[in-house]
Amino acid sequence: MSNHDQLALVRQRHIHLMQLTLDTLGHVLSDVTQAQATTFRDGPDGWTVVEVLCHLRDYDQIFLERAIMMRDGDFPLLPIYDHEAMVIERNYNSNDLRTVYAALQESRPRFIAFFQALTPEQWEKAGTHPERGYFSLTDAAMQVGIHDVTHLEQITRILLQAKGQ
Repeated sequence: MSNHDQLALVRQRHIHLMQLTLDTLGHVLSDVTQAQATTFRDGPDGWTVVEVLCHLRDYDQIFLERAIMMRDGDFPLLPIYDHEAMVIERNYNSNDLRTVYAALQESRPRFIAFFQALTPEQWEKAGTHPERGYFSLTDAAMQVGIHDVTHLEQITRILLQAKGQ
């Protein structure tokens, strides 16, 4: 298998991971109540399940916008966002758990379709990430799965605390 073929396989696996983590999140949240999702936090200054889910929903859009900038631009400087400020400014914890998850279920297929439609040449396009520097569309696809898993772990930690109460 050539290096190009191996890289294409890695990309496809990360696209699959985008759907798999969304499905896993649905299983994890299936019996969580709104009260649990807005009460328990992952530490004194931590987030609730609803806040984490709102973050995932909003970052799906942010990640997609950055990916489009890279595909269509000439090595753009990608915008930076203050995710902690977004929690407060957008009043994440007042959101309905099921509504937020439904919005994520609606946005994720568009994100997946974007990556599936990229040509080999487009996959190589890149920009400057505000925290990471050089950042390609391959990096962007890989970031989604890593980001999802990080927050899935956070949600399960919060829910374990809720279970112990």
